Amino acid sequence: MNYLAHIFLARQSDAAMIGAMLGDFAKANVQGVYTPEIEREIMLHRYIDSYTDSHPVVKESVQLFEGPRRRYGGIVLDVFYDHLLTQRWDHYSDMPRHELIARFHRALRAHMDILPEKLQAIAPRIIEQQWLAGYEELAGVEMAVTRISTRLSRNGHLMREGLEDLRANYAAIADGFERFFPDLMRFTEQRRAELA
Repeated sequence: MNYLAHIFLARQSDAAMIGAMLGDFAKANVQGVYTPEIEREIMLHRYIDSYTDSHPVVKESVQLFEGPRRRYGGIVLDVFYDHLLTQRWDHYSDMPRHELIARFHRALRAHMDILPEKLQAIAPRIIEQQWLAGYEELAGVEMAVTRISTRLSRNGHLMREGLEDLRANYAAIADGFERFFPDLMRFTEQRRAELA
């Protein structure tokens, strides 16, 4: 899952949302580095990623990517799932999306001093360029995938070309998301309770 979904799944507190964001930026061993709640959400972020990658519906969706683009299908899907979550937000959340995003931005500013250097560097852009709000349109997905692809040492074009597969299979992937996301929400709550 990408940033918006992780933050949505950790919406119960500001610290949890920070931990959810840190999952992609913190070192492997975080024990004793952050508060217990933040550490728990970092670990949960990693479990969520593993669960997502191994879910049968997600695996089916990855197969919709053609040839060598399939290698990057999971990454492209992660970003696209934020778009699908945005499109169905009212189905999953009572809190308006713009309120959650604003709350996350405030939390990010408040926790700036504990963020790893890489996240400190991009946090202002996340806020100012409204990355999380940008998933509402497919153009926001395309921009995010392009941004991610530039960080690859090679074959970034294959990731960008995967956007063609998204467009061609939009309905099938959206249907899969509707079957997958409730499973992910249940998994997240169960795993969080186990980690507590």
